[in-house]
Amino acid sequence: MKHTRKLAESIAERYAAHRNVQAVALAGSQASAQADASSDIDVYVYVTHPFTLEERKQIVGDGNRQEIGNNFWEPGDEWVDDESGLSADVMFRNVDWIEEQINRVIHDYQASVGYSTCFVYNVKNSEILFDRDGWFAELQRKASAPYPIQLKRSVVAKNYPILRNTISSYAHQIENAIRRDDLVSVNHRTAALLASYFDILFALNGQLHPGEKRLIRLAEQLCPKLPLHFKAEVEQVLRSVSQPKQQLIPAIHDLMDSLYALLRSEQLI
Repeated sequence: MKHTRKLAESIAERYAAHRNVQAVALAGSQASAQADASSDIDVYVYVTHPFTLEERKQIVGDGNRQEIGNNFWEPGDEWVDDESGLSADVMFRNVDWIEEQINRVIHDYQASVGYSTCFVYNVKNSEILFDRDGWFAELQRKASAPYPIQLKRSVVAKNYPILRNTISSYAHQIENAIRRDDLVSVNHRTAALLASYFDILFALNGQLHPGEKRLIRLAEQLCPKLPLHFKAEVEQVLRSVSQPKQQLIPAIHDLMDSLYALLRSEQLI
């Protein structure tokens, strides 16, 4: 932990020296006390305008392994710190863009298909390493507002029908994939179904969505209202993906029936 903190502060100091940097924050598992031996350091750099690639290379400096200019997800750079051996993952966010993401969820109640409130969770649970004018502290204040009931209903309305109620629902797509013996599609659509399922569960409990990792454990920790056999039914769906013809569709219907009962009891459908 000592080495992690030292590296995070060193990274923040490097970026804070540049006037286009509004804030630097530590996020991910290191900021939420969920880190394990394989966790890297996730640092978010909030900028008013982007760095050039050459500037980014100069900030990272020399090292044995570097990846500058990754654009697979959010724009970012990754490297392994020579001294500590820790992996650093720096992501760049424009200040106007992240403000829009927070406002459209918290103030406009706009849901997504899966992961509706992940950006809000990320901002709320970040640890400030540098904050030039108190801008990020104010953004965190917005992200920490009570979960709006309108947003809760919006997440359910966006995600629940596509689980199995619509013609193009995930359950229907999975049935078609099974008939085609298309195992890649079975896996892909099952993952999407679970993404919307967890989005609904966190919303139902007035909890921001924590992301892709440790979802069963985090749901048990954060959500007092869960389907009766929540963990067993989720794990049964996951086990059944390997034998979809025999087990997957019944497992999905068990999962959906339990979710339906919970949503009905909360008067959300």
